[in-house]
Amino acid sequence: MGSDPQYARYPDLSLAQHIFHLTNPSTSNDTQKASIKSLRDAIHEHKMAPLYRHLAHPVEGILNPAGEGSAQKPPPTGSRKPRGAVNMLASKQASSHIDLPWDEKLYEELKAANEKELETFQKEEDEAAEKAGETEIQAAKGKRAEFWARVCEKEKALSCYEAVFEKTGVLGTRIDLVLAIIRIGMFFGDKLFVKKNIERAKALVESGGDWDRRNRLKAYQGLYFLTIRSYNLAAPLLLDSLSTFTSYELCTYSSLVIYAVLAGSVSLKRVDFKAKVVDAPEIKAILGDGDEKLSALSGAISAGPGASDAEMQDASAATPTPAPTAINLTLLGQSATGAQEIEAPIDFSPLAQLVSSLYTGDYRSFFLALAAVEENFLSQDRYLYEHRGWYVREMRLRGYQQLLQSYRVVGLGSMANDFGVSVDFLDRDLAKFIAAQRIPCTIDRVNGIIETNRPDDKNKQYTDVVKQGDALITKLQKYGQAVRLRGSERG
Repeated sequence: MGSDPQYARYPDLSLAQHIFHLTNPSTSNDTQKASIKSLRDAIHEHKMAPLYRHLAHPVEGILNPAGEGSAQKPPPTGSRKPRGAVNMLASKQASSHIDLPWDEKLYEELKAANEKELETFQKEEDEAAEKAGETEIQAAKGKRAEFWARVCEKEKALSCYEAVFEKTGVLGTRIDLVLAIIRIGMFFGDKLFVKKNIERAKALVESGGDWDRRNRLKAYQGLYFLTIRSYNLAAPLLLDSLSTFTSYELCTYSSLVIYAVLAGSVSLKRVDFKAKVVDAPEIKAILGDGDEKLSALSGAISAGPGASDAEMQDASAATPTPAPTAINLTLLGQSATGAQEIEAPIDFSPLAQLVSSLYTGDYRSFFLALAAVEENFLSQDRYLYEHRGWYVREMRLRGYQQLLQSYRVVGLGSMANDFGVSVDFLDRDLAKFIAAQRIPCTIDRVNGIIETNRPDDKNKQYTDVVKQGDALITKLQKYGQAVRLRGSERG
C-alpha cells in the first residue's frame, strides 16, 4: 500500500462550505448563486439522494424554511429538523430565497441510481468471496464505504468504514480510514465526534505511522483546534503544515495559509510571530510584495529569529498599495486524488496588511485591516465564522497591549488617534479589558491619560516561592509530629 493515501476523495468538504454560504447573511448574492449551482451539479453528477433529502426535503430538509411543506404533504405539527443542521448552517433560519426546491421525481431517480450502484457493489463482494481472497473482499467493501461517503449518508458511511477498519491489518490503511471518518464528522460539524477520532488517529500514527500521514494529521488537528477556538494550539500545527501540506482532501492550500496566518497572529508571542509568520518563506511567498514573493519562491530568504527587521520596515513604508493583488494558488500543489477544484483568485492584501501593521505598530492601518479581514475571511469561512467576534476582540486587545507595554503613561486622545477611533470608543473598549484583568492599567478620564500598572514578575516569583515554602514547612512539621507520635506509641 505504501504511503499513498487511500479513501481520501470523499466526502467533498467544499460542498459543506457551499451549504454554509447559502445561509450566511454576509455572503454576496453572486457567491450564493455559485454555491447553489455547485450543489445542484454535485447532486446530479454523484447521484447524492441522501444529501438532497437532507437539504431540500419539505419536512426534514435543513434548508427548508420553518413551516414550509410540499403541496402533496404538509409538514406535521411540531416537526423538528436534524440536530446536525445547526452545525452545518451559518444561521438557524435558512434564507427564504434559496433555490433548491424539493422534487420527488428527481429524488426517486437519484435513489434508484443509488440502489443500482449498491447492487453492483454487492455483486463484487459476492464474487470476491467466492473466487478471491480477503484483500479483494475488503477492497469491494471499501468501495461501498466510499459510495456512502460520496452521497453524504453519514451513519451508513461510518458503519461501512468501521467494518473495513476492523478487518484491515495494514497500519497506513487504518490511518486513512480514520482520517476519512474524521472528514465525515467535519462535513456535518460534529466536533465531539471529530475530537474522539483525532485522538484515535493520533494513537495509530504514534504506533508507527509514516512521515506523510503524520504531516497530514497535523493539518487535521490544526483545523479541529480552529473550530473549538484553540488558536494557540492550532497555530504551530498549521504553520508547520505549510511546507509539507498534502491534505488537499481537507482544504485548499489557500485556506491553509489563511488559517495559519490568522491563528499565528492572535496567539504567538512577538518573537515567534516574526519568525513563523512575518519572516516565514511560505507566507512571504503569498503575502509579501513582488520582490519578497520572488525571493521566497527562489529560496533566497529564510525564516528565523535572526532575520533582519529591514524587510518589515520596507514593507511598512509601502503599506498603502495602489492596487491589491489577487493570487491563484492552484498550481502550488495538487490533490493526491486528482479531484481538487480550480481555486478562484483570492485577494490576500487585507491579511498582508494585518500582519505588517501589527508587527510595525501602524495601529490605524491595523484596525482598518482587521475590519477587512473580518469581512473577507472571518465572515466567509464555516470554520472561522462562529468565532469571528471573539477573534476581532482578541486582536484589538493584542494591539492595545502592544502599544501600552512600551509606555508608563499614555494620553487617551493620543492613543485614540493612533488607532483611528474616538476617545469614547477607546474608553469603553479598554474598560472591558481592564475589568476582565486583561490589561494592567487604569484610565484617568479627568486628566485624559492611561496609566499602566506593569506587574513585577520578580516580586511575584519571590512571593510565590515564599508561599510554597511556607506550605512545605507546614507539611513537614505535621509529618514530623506524626512520626514522633508513632515512635512514642511503639515505646
